[in-house]
Amino acid sequence: MKGEMVFKRFERFWHWSQAALIFFLLTTGFEVHGSYTLFGFGRAAQLHTLAAYLLLGLWVLAIFWHFTTGEWRQYLPTTEKLGAVIHYYLVGTFTGASHPFRKTTLAKHNPLQRLAYLWFKLMISPLIWSSGLLYLFFNDWNSWLPWLPLEWVALVHTAAAFLMLIFIIAHVYMATMGKTVFSLIKPMITGYEEEEKERASAAVE
Repeated sequence: MKGEMVFKRFERFWHWSQAALIFFLLTTGFEVHGSYTLFGFGRAAQLHTLAAYLLLGLWVLAIFWHFTTGEWRQYLPTTEKLGAVIHYYLVGTFTGASHPFRKTTLAKHNPLQRLAYLWFKLMISPLIWSSGLLYLFFNDWNSWLPWLPLEWVALVHTAAAFLMLIFIIAHVYMATMGKTVFSLIKPMITGYEEEEKERASAAVE
């Protein structure tokens, strides 16, 4: 197997730190919602707020990094090979076909991933953050936004949390749909995208 460095150290740190914080936020958030008891309501609420601030800080850092390095271009949507990628996930992955998209330093996300991340960044993230901050600072804005009930804010925040959960389930499931369960996940751990010998030989010829 040959390897090309695709995901830099900061990208891997940011990805896994974000994943851990989101899982923790979902765990504490649903406890605050009353779904179960793990830390206790008061402690869960405190931990949820702390994790939210940590994630917000991480996202600010990640946004700064993406724009200063130009990596934000990795998320621009494209239709190139979109049909082939969709066909792979619907059919090819169950028939042993090779993934039609290969990660490179200049193209780290396939066209379907780009669309999913665009939905995440433009819909789920703003929805969950706006409702979460409104919920957290209710006492500061309630006097000048009396027409906005706290119940509506809580409902929107909960709905956004479920959208986040659905996104994560789909993301994790599709990440296991490679040649092996971990073949598509491994590059985000090691940083390297492995290339099959036969594909490398064909490229040389």
